[in-house]
Amino acid sequence: QVQLVESGGGLVQAGGSLRLSCAASGRTFKNYRMGWVRQAPGKEREFVAAISGGGSSTYYADSVKGRFTISRDNTKNTVYLQMNSLNTEDTAVYYCASGSPVWIATMVGRGQAYDYWGQGTQVTVSS
Repeated sequence: QVQLVESGGGLVQAGGSLRLSCAASGRTFKNYRMGWVRQAPGKEREFVAAISGGGSSTYYADSVKGRFTISRDNTKNTVYLQMNSLNTEDTAVYYCASGSPVWIATMVGRGQAYDYWGQGTQVTVSS
């Protein structure tokens, strides 16, 4: 059974940084595309970033380009989301997701392309 466990969320001031981690188990981690999705209260879910199994391909939502970086360590079965220059609009619950090995650029930023999800970690950015 695939399990995804996020950590690293918390309260940070605007302009600050956080690094989220997601530890995966239950499948051969290096084979699978991973992603981060967030959902703020009263807002639709937003796909933030994705990374291919080997780490050579990445995707970012326009709202986080240049501020967030997704990476993975396949030796540790962990995917990361480094978040810099945070602002109040980044406040949300952040979820880790695991998809198939397939990388199709028009697909990887969609929640439907992922079949396993973590429980989420809260990120709150104060002004």
